[in-house]
Amino acid sequence: MKNTISDIAKIAGVAKSTVSRYLNGGSVSDVTRRKIEQVIKETGYIPNSFAQSLKAKKTSMIGAIVPRLDSYSVSQTVTGMDEELRQNGYQLMIINTNQNLSREIEALYDLARQKISGIILFATEITEAHLNAVEEIGIPVIFLGQQHQDVHSIIYNDYAAGYDIGQYIISKGHHRIAYLGVTEKDVAVGIQRKLGFQKALKEQKKAEAYFFESGFRMSAAVEAASGILDGPNRPSAIVCATDNIALGVMKAAHMRGIDIPQDLSVTGFGGYDVTEMIHPSLTTVKYKYWDGGCLAARQVIKLVQEESIDLLTILHYEFMERESVDNIK
Repeated sequence: MKNTISDIAKIAGVAKSTVSRYLNGGSVSDVTRRKIEQVIKETGYIPNSFAQSLKAKKTSMIGAIVPRLDSYSVSQTVTGMDEELRQNGYQLMIINTNQNLSREIEALYDLARQKISGIILFATEITEAHLNAVEEIGIPVIFLGQQHQDVHSIIYNDYAAGYDIGQYIISKGHHRIAYLGVTEKDVAVGIQRKLGFQKALKEQKKAEAYFFESGFRMSAAVEAASGILDGPNRPSAIVCATDNIALGVMKAAHMRGIDIPQDLSVTGFGGYDVTEMIHPSLTTVKYKYWDGGCLAARQVIKLVQEESIDLLTILHYEFMERESVDNIK
């Protein structure tokens, strides 16, 4: 069986990043160098040719791999990221994958070939191919939005946010609730938010919820909401996994002459600026995307400079009670 960088690191008793740094010509102590060299000699490990090609001096560029550009959360996060990087002498290179997983993998390798110093991946799904690529390129990578135990990750507290939304909607007297979520391949948005909501639901035996799935785009949410609103048992409230989905629900309701919140209550997640400007304004969970981008930038700079950071960082949120939920208690 072929040995990997992880195997070498485990046998030598050092971090995987230390082995990667050694293989890529970086600075390690003499003692550590001898340990790694001895293990490589004993195991017959052959360094990955791709990683070896990256020994040349890195640039002052940081790469950001994003799933789409027409997203409020992405644009706000990237703006904060770019501002922080510029203040610290780095430039940002953005690759848009258009929600294509294979393009995400290609982007990791492409950025490494361009001698990028570090990468922030706006993760929607983490596969074995992602993890293999991160290991092979041997440069600092941070997952933003999803977490993995072996890669530095920054996430929002989606489970707690889902729980708060659930408690709130039940406290307003709603016992027949629809939850309009997204694919569970997206662990943060598709699973964690729903699990938090379900926990709140279980604590109130009178409440019941029906679960539906939508795409992320507003047009997909309009279609999904139409099926719910035209069904035989229209709920008194729809909890939506994102603000975009909530806006789609509100549009579908408006098309049917359904008043919000008198006839239907709606909530979202995200805290997009537009949700405060519309009428009725949307009750939602506000994530501070700009701050998250700044933090991601600071952390990737620390990794590039070989400073230690926490493997997992959890970002907080703010609950925004507005006008889109009626009290029917």
